[in-house]
Amino acid sequence: MNFEVFSIGTSGMMPLPGRFLTSALVRREGEMFLFDCGEGTQVSLKLLSLSWKRISRIFISHMHADHVTGLPGLLMLSSQVDRSEPLTIYGPQRLGEYIDSSRRILDMYINYPIIFQSVEEGVVYEDDALCVNAFMLRHTKLCYGYSLVEKPRPGEFSVEKALAHKVPRGPLWSALQHGQSVLNEDGQLVEPSMVLGQKREGRKFTYITDTQYFPELADYAHDSDILFCEGMFDSSLEADAAEKKHMTAAQAAMVAKDAHAAKLCLQHYSPRYSDRELRLLLEEAKAIFPETVLTRDRMSFVVPLKN
Repeated sequence: MNFEVFSIGTSGMMPLPGRFLTSALVRREGEMFLFDCGEGTQVSLKLLSLSWKRISRIFISHMHADHVTGLPGLLMLSSQVDRSEPLTIYGPQRLGEYIDSSRRILDMYINYPIIFQSVEEGVVYEDDALCVNAFMLRHTKLCYGYSLVEKPRPGEFSVEKALAHKVPRGPLWSALQHGQSVLNEDGQLVEPSMVLGQKREGRKFTYITDTQYFPELADYAHDSDILFCEGMFDSSLEADAAEKKHMTAAQAAMVAKDAHAAKLCLQHYSPRYSDRELRLLLEEAKAIFPETVLTRDRMSFVVPLKN
């Protein structure tokens, strides 16, 4: 059951050669979820050979240009590909206006349904396998972070227990593994809990960008397998970060540490830093949280199953 996270762009404010604007993508069981859509998103998707048609949902953090300017071009790809599946886009209320006006002014040819859903704190999407939660950040305008969380998987099936309870091999075993009670050979009821181990924890991806530091961020990101978090400045610019409602790399590391995250992936770097100077951000973060990665455009990360 695959779960991969791709860094689509890592720059904040403006795109740079080799560093596009902020965006990340989760691919799980073939379905793809895009988080923000900065300028250059299409280029990275093409270089990564990720099919745009497989993106079913886009989650936008806020209405600053460096997080949404890639969206019109992505939507217009429909004129080049055959797509009938709907695309659902989540974000602040003004995002709906932006999508509608872009379609009208640019006279977009769209051959598939676009559904916009205004975001509030809490669960914004849920299916049988996972849910996506939104939480409020503290930026210069309304801004949300997101966590994609798999639901717990059934516990490991015990062949020995199934046979001991006189459940014959075949469809009844499958029913038990899917949480259904069955009747055994003697007509007695066998519950899934009688043959399954404890439920196995799902995986979690958290996306945080464009916010000042506040301790509750760790609550939203708790137990993340992978945390994509902005580290826009080094500690010498902490006052500037606070004024502009952004975070330093060290503050991102504090969030990861307090959240007991497994891995921190820094992103959304200030364009003031050259590629070589970004090492300063990494060094400051690793001093607090060793499992930190200086994320670059088009890096990918595989999140293994737990238990």
